[in-house]
Amino acid sequence: MAGPLAGIKVIEMAGLGPCPFCAMMLADMGAEVIRIERKTAPGAATPFPMLGTKYDVLARGRRSLALDLKQPAAQAIALDLIAKADVVLEGFRPGVMERLGLGPDPCLARNAALVYGRVTGWGQGGPLAQAAGHDINYIALTGMLHAMGRADAPPAPPLNLVGDFGGGGMMLAFGVVCAVLEARSSGKGQVVDAAMTDGAALLGAMMYGLRAQGGWSGGREANLLDGGAHFYDTYACADGKFVSVGAIEPQFYALLRKLAGAEDAAFDAQMDPAGWPLLTDKLAALFARRTRDEWCALLEGTDACFAPVLDLDEAPRHPHNAARGTFVEVDGVLQPAPAPRFSRTVPALGGAPARPGQHSAAVLKDWGWDEAAIALLGEQGVI
Repeated sequence: MAGPLAGIKVIEMAGLGPCPFCAMMLADMGAEVIRIERKTAPGAATPFPMLGTKYDVLARGRRSLALDLKQPAAQAIALDLIAKADVVLEGFRPGVMERLGLGPDPCLARNAALVYGRVTGWGQGGPLAQAAGHDINYIALTGMLHAMGRADAPPAPPLNLVGDFGGGGMMLAFGVVCAVLEARSSGKGQVVDAAMTDGAALLGAMMYGLRAQGGWSGGREANLLDGGAHFYDTYACADGKFVSVGAIEPQFYALLRKLAGAEDAAFDAQMDPAGWPLLTDKLAALFARRTRDEWCALLEGTDACFAPVLDLDEAPRHPHNAARGTFVEVDGVLQPAPAPRFSRTVPALGGAPARPGQHSAAVLKDWGWDEAAIALLGEQGVI
């Protein structure tokens, strides 16, 4: 594999959401990631129909080993693999891996330099550690969900980007790489405890700073970046499509006014929050006069801080995204490309998501098992 993480070996205990997202990020960067999945009967129901198919984009770029983890022999295989790895990733409730005999203690006893990455909603400790939850609950506890949405409506769920992927999977990937770098010099591994509550709170660092300084109110749609300011919002066009503007700096705001024809003197008081609701209405009426394409022809590519609001079908076709290769096609499935970009250690695009257990024999052979032992494990139903 090419990429900045080439040579790093990762064992991923397959799960949902943030853990596979983290594993995808590491695999995208060239790490060898082996995905350990639970061995199930053919045709067994899955929580989501896309799992185990080419549409499970979060599973791209790694091989799959299916184990019947109820069998001690399968647990022993997992432990043997972890002993040869740099990283193990898991996203189960606290205690699940320990009950499988694969918690941090036995793994670090076998591999002193192992980085043991764990991602959960509430974290490994605390009063809520054992409670069920999802992204929306975790970001609710951090104050971030309360800040999102319109003032006359309940807080708006921001997809599961803030908790699962930003505050969870991405923070775990960052923590794991930090710990691997440290282990290279110390020879000692450690546990990385990535809680989505911690990560989502950290993503809101700037807002907490503004709040402490007095520059962020407690309400929604009342602040600079939450739709309160007329110059930082989205607007409907004549064709029912939408555009976004983010002209915060005075020179960009002046250009937006000039190009859009916002000549009303009321727009002069850009930073007076008392006037924002009226100016929002004025801009809304202005943008409603033209179609989205007409506004793009006038504003896109200028310093007016403008972009069309594209849907999931339009975004991959936009000329900027096409020029940068922001989206790629893998086995006929259009999906976001690996990010960020590297000037020298350019990662190779990983393969399509594997079927559960697709590479069981090949993985064991590559990691040191002989063919007779692999055949016996298959006969015993361990793999």
